[in-house]
Amino acid sequence: MAPAVSKSRRASGLSISRTFPPPIKPEALKGAEFLDLLRSEKELDWTFLSPSALFVEGERTGKFRLGKDALLTGDKGSSISLEDYAIALVDEIEKPAHSRQRFTVGY
Repeated sequence: MAPAVSKSRRASGLSISRTFPPPIKPEALKGAEFLDLLRSEKELDWTFLSPSALFVEGERTGKFRLGKDALLTGDKGSSISLEDYAIALVDEIEKPAHSRQRFTVGY
């Protein structure tokens, strides 16, 4: 289930509404707080990789999309396999393209 978007509490582009899945809410809020801290950092070169709403079992396909601050969704919701998430992370390490930015990965 993808997090709901509403005009309720917002932190670093994360929208928290009554329908936001309760089990992941504390972690999502802590991640948003950390991203706010990174964005205020003046000297550190950082990158913040946000996954889709769901990690799914799958395989390495190498066929995924990258985005900025918005949750990536598609016909089947918002998901990414751990294998493709890892590839996106390694790609960023080997060829940095998101210095001092958050980016997202999903199908």
